[in-house]
Amino acid sequence: MNDSKSFVQENKQRLLDELIELLKMPSISADSAYSQDVFNTAEAVKENLEKIGCENVELCETPGYPIVYGEKIIDPSLPTVLVYGHYDVQPADPIELWDSPPFEPVIKTTAIHPEGAIFARGACDDKGQMFMHVKAVEYMIANNTLPCNVKFMIEGEEEVGSVSLGWFIKNNQEKLKNDVILISDTGMISNVQPSITTGLRGLSYVEVEVTGPNRDLHSGLYGGAVANPINVLTKMIASLHDQNNHITVPGFYDKVQELSTKEREQMAKRPFSLEEYKKHLDIEDVYGEEGYTTNERNSIRPTLDVNGIWGGYTGEGAKTVIASKAFAKISMRLVPNQDWEEITELFKKHFENIAPKGVKVKVTPHHGGQGYVTPIDFIGYKAAQKAYHDTFGVDPIPVRSGGSIPIVALFEEVLGSKSIMMGFGLDSDAIHSPNEHFGVFNYLKGIETIPLFYKYYMELSK
Repeated sequence: MNDSKSFVQENKQRLLDELIELLKMPSISADSAYSQDVFNTAEAVKENLEKIGCENVELCETPGYPIVYGEKIIDPSLPTVLVYGHYDVQPADPIELWDSPPFEPVIKTTAIHPEGAIFARGACDDKGQMFMHVKAVEYMIANNTLPCNVKFMIEGEEEVGSVSLGWFIKNNQEKLKNDVILISDTGMISNVQPSITTGLRGLSYVEVEVTGPNRDLHSGLYGGAVANPINVLTKMIASLHDQNNHITVPGFYDKVQELSTKEREQMAKRPFSLEEYKKHLDIEDVYGEEGYTTNERNSIRPTLDVNGIWGGYTGEGAKTVIASKAFAKISMRLVPNQDWEEITELFKKHFENIAPKGVKVKVTPHHGGQGYVTPIDFIGYKAAQKAYHDTFGVDPIPVRSGGSIPIVALFEEVLGSKSIMMGFGLDSDAIHSPNEHFGVFNYLKGIETIPLFYKYYMELSK
């Protein structure tokens, strides 16, 4: 056995069994009822790092759940790779929509995964992808092929905002000192066409409250005479986009970076069928900002969406009232250069300004984060590109994700390091949804590919 492919082939069943044991643990960080399970999972990750030969492995206390830290320093003068992942998972609700219990992992074949996929909460996001790195480093340590230093930082609050991680990295900068951060918490285009996520959108999340009369009113006696907060709120929300689906908040686009024609042409190489996209979502047509393709709209352009709206009577039957209050939750996905706190303030000012005199408006910011871009001329990207090419036989395509991992921008701000996002999941893996799964092929291919990143990163660093 002299390479990572042989290691994977000879240890396939063990590698699957060990991941399955981790997936049995319901480490739901959002629900305090599972608090002990989250701590138990942190302990299990710690034990796995110790087992593969990492040193100085510890559970680092934080204001919330612990961060699992471990390292293998072979020579302090060599570069250091910091591996980031998370051991917490999303709630499994609604349980009744799962075909098998979410914390009783099973391997089933699917049309996309003929070699089988592991069905369990956290299989792809992020236990399976995080565990690929543990097993890849196991291979390198066992075969004396680890070419540089490695540190692990695995957190337990990613699904609830990573608040403790922000605190941890600011207080442990020397401990976490590194040359590049390696993350697998994203996806790729397909099992025949890999991709590397080079951009993430930022996020601003707010809640708005519109108040009219001091109590709910009879809609017959008062209708037409006082402002109805629900009517007003829907009009205000509708005004946030113009006829071309541009966002109307003044200053919203001031810092938006327009991609060059060359970069947009690179993005267009991504295999994509608009008809399949519409069919998959059961929609007649797509919708969005004028002048951009579907893949551009959901990755390199900012958005504003209502995530929830409520007010008045919503129970069975009829109740003729004008509600005193109406509410909505609104998220704005932001592109690099847009500062989430600045955008939140611009939205707040605009939303308060467009309210008619008959109502009062309150805007409550919840959370947010900055966008992020990895340059494709960075040696970390080039190392990942060569690694994917070796194992898949084709060059990966650089793609920008529509999602947000706010902590990635904070890594660069505090630790001064760029992140490489080597995802192996697929869009069809149902992360955050019932029947989440992760392909056996994808899991094993990740373990095979990751050691090649280390190899090429060292070669390019010389």
